[in-house]
Amino acid sequence: MQLPDLFGDYTLRTVALGAAALGATSGALGSYAVLRKQSLLGDAISHAALPGIALAFLLTGSKAPLVLVLGAAVAGWLGTLLVMRIVSATRVKEDSALGIVLSVFFGFGLVLLTFIQKRPDASQAGLDRFLFGQAATLLQRDVVMIAILGGIALGIAALFWKEFKLLSFDPDFAASLGFNVRWLDVLLTSVLVLSIVIGLQTVGVVLMSAMVVAPAAAARQWTDRMGMMVIVAGGIGALAGVSGAVISSSAEHVPTGPTIVLCLTAIVLVSLALAPNRGLVWESVRQARNRRQLHVTAVLRDLHALAVQHGGQEHVHTSAVLEAMHPGARHELDALAERGWARRTGADGWSITPEGRTEMDRRGGGADEEGS
Repeated sequence: MQLPDLFGDYTLRTVALGAAALGATSGALGSYAVLRKQSLLGDAISHAALPGIALAFLLTGSKAPLVLVLGAAVAGWLGTLLVMRIVSATRVKEDSALGIVLSVFFGFGLVLLTFIQKRPDASQAGLDRFLFGQAATLLQRDVVMIAILGGIALGIAALFWKEFKLLSFDPDFAASLGFNVRWLDVLLTSVLVLSIVIGLQTVGVVLMSAMVVAPAAAARQWTDRMGMMVIVAGGIGALAGVSGAVISSSAEHVPTGPTIVLCLTAIVLVSLALAPNRGLVWESVRQARNRRQLHVTAVLRDLHALAVQHGGQEHVHTSAVLEAMHPGARHELDALAERGWARRTGADGWSITPEGRTEMDRRGGGADEEGS
């Protein structure tokens, strides 16, 4: 599908805008969960929201997205408070508490969904879209709801930027400054709950955690500054949302929610591989360069040691001798010659130059300088 269709096709434009708003919100706020090592929190909240959706329908009989989202928010918020209570009142670790709450709430939600399916109006419920997501069914009112609630969540995060930043990195120091850490923790968690429940209709309970964790994990590879990380994570989430919407609309029978998550996965893989400071590719290049530098230093040290043993720096040694001392020395000898620290004499002879001798004296008479 061509790019102009993104602006000319009403359905695609609606889905893309909703996915972009969701991606920007969940990506930016997911940075807090990643930095606080609470990546499982998104999974727990999204699963804990399921019984809230079912109860909201049972109590009101309405399938209006706002009503169902509010039910999801209440259930997710209660589930998160329960996790915090379990951690503070027992010896159960946070990851175990998250797993317990996730499974219990999700199981309860499935029981309620089974009960709803047996009702005469089950076909009108449409609750299954919150389980697996149906981004293609987004309407303009849904996009407006996502934008408003997401804007509220981002606004709260901006208002308490310094407090949330301090809480993410050093809660003990925040407490020593007089901040109510527990209240801030509840507020930050509530903001995360809001950013998660607004996306359940788009990508579903099962995949929503990826929308929270993946953009932040990718952004973390590109920067060490939290402010920039939040911005980049929001941009990555929005880009994945639009890309997933466009790709799914250009092919038949391709669901939008999973496609968005796959786009996020691709961005994460590229970030892990190519990010300048943390990317695996550049890390491999740096390690190879460091190993080469160590090998060059070792061969120069061997040349220096042989010159000292033979009473003069101009003494010529064959490359075979140097290879016996240091296997694979031919490449290092060429590198030393380029730097002017060694010279080739004859067909297969090598000797250290005055510049090479000066370099070894600078390094401490041939000491092993691994950090050079």
